[in-house]
Amino acid sequence: MISDAFAQTAGAADPTGGWMSMLPMLLMFVVLYFLMIRPQMKKAKEHKALIDALAAGDEVITNGGIAGKISSVGENFVKVEIASGVEISVQKPAIAAVLPKGTLKSA
Repeated sequence: MISDAFAQTAGAADPTGGWMSMLPMLLMFVVLYFLMIRPQMKKAKEHKALIDALAAGDEVITNGGIAGKISSVGENFVKVEIASGVEISVQKPAIAAVLPKGTLKSA
């Protein structure tokens, strides 16, 4: 009624040494690096260069969308003149872009 259970013989060893099972994960990491990590590092490097090159007289836009002309540059902050006689202090990393000279017109 009950059949006998027999142990199976050991299978042949994997000829690839297990590397084929890790290949998809390795390929996913390479794709992740080139599509996400590398461009983000390049963008951060460009933004740092932009911040280091700030000087008085540059016309800038902040991350909040405020446009103005830099009146003075400190170690961590810049003073941005947004209207005649109106200055605000902005952290350097909050500067999003430097505009070409003459973009902002004085009223």
